[in-house]
Amino acid sequence: MDVRRRPPLPPRAGGGEPVKNHQRNHPKASDALPLPLYLTNGLFFTLFFTVAYFLLHRWREKIRTSTPLHVVTLSEIIALLSLFASVIYLLGFFGIDFVQSFVHPRAPHDPWNDVVRPLPRRRQSDVVPQIVSRSHDHLLRGTNSSSVPAVPEQEDEEIINSIVSGATPSYTLESNLGDCRRAAAIRREALQRTTCRSLEGLPLEGFDYDSILGQCCEMPIGYVQIPVGVAGPLLLNGEELTVPMATTEGCLVASTNRGCKAIYASGGAHGVILKDGMTRAPVVRFSSAVRAAELKFFLEDPENFDSLAIVFNRSSRFAKLQGIKCTVAGKNLYVRFTCSTGDAMGMNMVSKGVQNVLDFLQNDFPDMDVIGISGNFCSDKKPAAVNWIEGRGKSVVCEAVIKEEVVRKVLKTNVAALVELNMLKNLTGSAMAGALGGFNAHASNIVAAVYIATGQDPAQNVESSHCITMMEAINDGKDLHVSVTMPSIEVGTVGGGTQLASQAACLNLLGVKGASKEIPGANSRKLATIVAGSVLAGELSLMSALAAGQLVKSHMIYNRSSKDVSKLAC
Repeated sequence: MDVRRRPPLPPRAGGGEPVKNHQRNHPKASDALPLPLYLTNGLFFTLFFTVAYFLLHRWREKIRTSTPLHVVTLSEIIALLSLFASVIYLLGFFGIDFVQSFVHPRAPHDPWNDVVRPLPRRRQSDVVPQIVSRSHDHLLRGTNSSSVPAVPEQEDEEIINSIVSGATPSYTLESNLGDCRRAAAIRREALQRTTCRSLEGLPLEGFDYDSILGQCCEMPIGYVQIPVGVAGPLLLNGEELTVPMATTEGCLVASTNRGCKAIYASGGAHGVILKDGMTRAPVVRFSSAVRAAELKFFLEDPENFDSLAIVFNRSSRFAKLQGIKCTVAGKNLYVRFTCSTGDAMGMNMVSKGVQNVLDFLQNDFPDMDVIGISGNFCSDKKPAAVNWIEGRGKSVVCEAVIKEEVVRKVLKTNVAALVELNMLKNLTGSAMAGALGGFNAHASNIVAAVYIATGQDPAQNVESSHCITMMEAINDGKDLHVSVTMPSIEVGTVGGGTQLASQAACLNLLGVKGASKEIPGANSRKLATIVAGSVLAGELSLMSALAAGQLVKSHMIYNRSSKDVSKLAC
């Protein structure tokens, strides 16, 4: 039998037997009385019924004799006072717990309603005294946005111990407590005690944990600070833009800013959306390859498209099916759906539409076995030739003509050197490496920085950074024509991380916050164009630094810290 010792309960202030947690937290009116409890209860019960009987008898006599009820004698006044006193006592003794059971309902298995078992075989004070002393003083003392009364320290400690001992899953804190900030603080403290590692450098305060519940991050213990810099103004399609970039890499923002300066001085850049469609490709299986081919022909038949589009578009008022392409692998069929998604990035939207079509097809193809809603023919968050060729999300091309004088004065190089370097590095060098969509200098640097700042999915940087950078001498070799072609920029201005306060502020800086009220999808398409324009600036500046031999020197200035951080290591 697993027998565990219960921790001793603290005695009452007046001595005697220990009291339970709910007695400490919610004292009754009788706790202050010196008499034994059964005598006190008997006294007030007797008093209540006696004076009630006396008053009823007196009032009945007054009614019979037509005496006004408000005319009372001294004995009746004493009886009324005694009645009130007994009612107050009885409510205090029996009523408080009854009312509080509705105000503060307890789940049947909530660990903080039970006596918590101590940790086996080791004392927490011996293992992590420094963690407890640093974090417990400020644990659970208010919230970040609302005036919630401070929680008793003993109750917090019981919850933490229950998580550490394994009695309570950490992921249930938000639903059990109803306070996301408090749940994060408790989870953080429990993690420090479990791992014996301090989280002192990870911020907890100053973040709205309610905003990420159910949509951005599970089981939070804090947040990571990433500095946000700005590059610009970027003159793109006649509009001046200041581009936010969240990064920890020195020199990146400065380099992109120099590229923006060169583009601005040369009259600006121009970007065009070539295609706009998110994809999802389920994999289904049949008993034979012939049967799989039959579904392929059915789906790709133009006469069936309208019916399939009606079924698909039920998923959202913004979802519009654009096309279906299939490929067969034996008796397996991969179906690549493409649809517009408005201002959302659209993965959930297209997935719902695909599910609608699969359910519809099950009637005519009952032998179809749906293996997965995604069969990697989409392809999401992986480098894939299908995205490089067919595109995914927004396909964008952005160009600029950089004047010879700007190349020489701002970029510190010349047109011929840039053209030659681009051919040998971005084109030939990438081909020698067998690159897939990587015919550029560092497109992913800029894409990742803008994505993090604006609340995009950072993992989609993989295919969104597919880019080919082209440079050509024009106007008798005096000026430079530079362009970037990016077929798979996956961005949105609604949903996911775009709803968080800091990310929404960065979107607002670019003028693309939320959904476009005039033209559905206009904000997300503009954001994709801004990403391509920023990549153009970053490519132009880095290639110039390489051509001029300034890369190492600039990184020594901007990407090296003189601070001695050796003493900060644990």
